[in-house]
Amino acid sequence: MEIKPKTNCPLNNFEPCKELECAWFMKIVGKDPQSNKEIEDWGCAVSWLPILTIENSQQQRQTGAAVESFRNEMVKANENSQNVLLQAGSQGLKLIKIKQNDQ
Repeated sequence: MEIKPKTNCPLNNFEPCKELECAWFMKIVGKDPQSNKEIEDWGCAVSWLPILTIENSQQQRQTGAAVESFRNEMVKANENSQNVLLQAGSQGLKLIKIKQNDQ
């Protein structure tokens, strides 16, 4: 069963939606973040907010995972650098400081 909400506008005292005469009436094209079905539909920007919020949350989770992965790689690289420096020091190798020219 498909439930169709009434098209009463909360921005216009719950009068019937003016659709294309309203600046808030827009077309959305993409994928539904819950069902992964293709969307190409017109509707009120206010009514699109729940779907867009879900999509935003999914993108934030993906970004968080990418940042965590990058952090883990940086930790490994830093540990390797520390090990190289410790081994160089234990073998009596001198580390040189590279001086940069100020321009």
